[in-house]
Amino acid sequence: MLEEEMTVGPKGQVVIPRAMRKALNIHPGSKVVFKLQEHHAIVEKQETDSVAVFERVARRGKSVRNISPHEYETELEERE
Repeated sequence: MLEEEMTVGPKGQVVIPRAMRKALNIHPGSKVVFKLQEHHAIVEKQETDSVAVFERVARRGKSVRNISPHEYETELEERE
């Protein structure tokens, strides 16, 4: 079991210890979930929902409805 004491900063922030970040594969941009269970705070790494990530990426890109069928074929021919 890993255990490390950290100090809460003036804004209520606490740094997740390096050993725990490494063990949970938490890096900048990772999502974590805080749970309160009786008198214990639990921090869990949020699992990545691949479908949700794909949907977000697809929404940001160019809409397929705006691409003519011939434009797609031309693009493929240029890549050859």
